[in-house]
Amino acid sequence: MIYSGKLQKYFAGISLSVILVGDLVLTQKTAPVLAETINTSIGEAVTFSCNDSEATIKAKKGPKVVNGTARIYVGYQQLSNNKNPVTIRFNNGIKAWCRNDYETTNDDGTGYGLYWNGSDVLYGIYSSTGTQAGNDFRRFASGRWLPSYGSGGGPKAAVIARINPANGQVNYATFLSSKKSDNGQTNSLLVNHLSWNGANLTVKATSWWTPRNTYTNSMNCSGSSPYQYTAAFTGDLRKMTSVSARTCR
Repeated sequence: MIYSGKLQKYFAGISLSVILVGDLVLTQKTAPVLAETINTSIGEAVTFSCNDSEATIKAKKGPKVVNGTARIYVGYQQLSNNKNPVTIRFNNGIKAWCRNDYETTNDDGTGYGLYWNGSDVLYGIYSSTGTQAGNDFRRFASGRWLPSYGSGGGPKAAVIARINPANGQVNYATFLSSKKSDNGQTNSLLVNHLSWNGANLTVKATSWWTPRNTYTNSMNCSGSSPYQYTAAFTGDLRKMTSVSARTCR
């Protein structure tokens, strides 16, 4: 008789399951469990509140970023007459913080994207449909690349916010929008992807007529709208360092 206790060995990163078949002991190797990581997530905005459990929010299948057992979700809270963006973090399924106070005006604001390096760099992507009286992202965007929604209302502009992942506080933000060619009012822009290289944040977006250049003015474009638009920002969102859009200059 062979006893399994005499065959125990320890392998770094490898799990062994022991199976006794008659007088034979078989060892079966299983792959190590790897920590889940999702750095970038952009998609359809979903509704939830700060009172919802992680299971409830996860089931909505909205944008989320993950590092190990820490997860951050973004979406919006449906109020009686409008929407307010909401962002929440869970650690091991326990709520660490929730923020639904970034924009509390009558603007229909939502959250639809996140980037997180798993450490101290967290950006959120939010939508804005105009300027309303009260607290909105303008209080975080003062002195940044584009400090407000601009003139007009209705088209969805984007807001990029640098967030402290430890407590959810917005450090600073910038608006990102297009401009209508006939009257200069704000036009729609939808962020599709975020990436971070340690110093600059690169934003890929769909921009309707017309995209903005590095100085926030309209680019000169030919062809039909919308345009696939790529812009890089300094990490503090004070400066756009480069921009490109096909058939635009």
